[in-house]
Amino acid sequence: QRVEKFLFPYGAIREALLNAIVHKDYASLIPIQIKVFEDCIVFWNPGHMPENWTMRKFLGTHPSQPYNPLIASTFYRAGYIESWGRGIAKMQRECREHGIEPPEYDFETAGLTVSFRANPEHLAGEEKTRVETPGETRVETPVKTPGKILAILKVHPEYTLEILAAEIGRSLSAVERAAAKLTKEGKLRHVGPSKAGHWEVIE
Repeated sequence: QRVEKFLFPYGAIREALLNAIVHKDYASLIPIQIKVFEDCIVFWNPGHMPENWTMRKFLGTHPSQPYNPLIASTFYRAGYIESWGRGIAKMQRECREHGIEPPEYDFETAGLTVSFRANPEHLAGEEKTRVETPGETRVETPVKTPGKILAILKVHPEYTLEILAAEIGRSLSAVERAAAKLTKEGKLRHVGPSKAGHWEVIE
């Protein structure tokens, strides 16, 4: 039987999401943000490190100081959290066992950013599985940038090109070229001012 191996360890991704919920500053009214790219997954949640904490202490063995202790207690009693203060160590271990680098942490963006990056060798292996072999029919056809743009703008016509670039994991210049081509082909149209207008996908 075929065993599916994901680019990122399930346990570490699950732990990052639980940590984001437990430590989020809910008074900010800003949602937790998760961005999925071809080679990385990025979690961001509003909040701040406990007073007098350094990144060295954050990454080392430390006592648990959840920003929302009632949520942390609920998760612990429900069995979602194994033990308080062990989330970072668990993510480090899961990544090491999965063959990828430990996640990168950044507190310089008015909150905590946790970035998981895929192993380039795993990415190369995934590309090989997409190669068509004799006697087989290729099942998966990657969706190109123009197709992704049209699909997203059907649902979110208010998106700017900058948001689109972040959403699909491409550079802004690549998205600008694709949008210009779609506009020239009559498949896309922008209505209103550049900063406050919206897009129309022409069927």
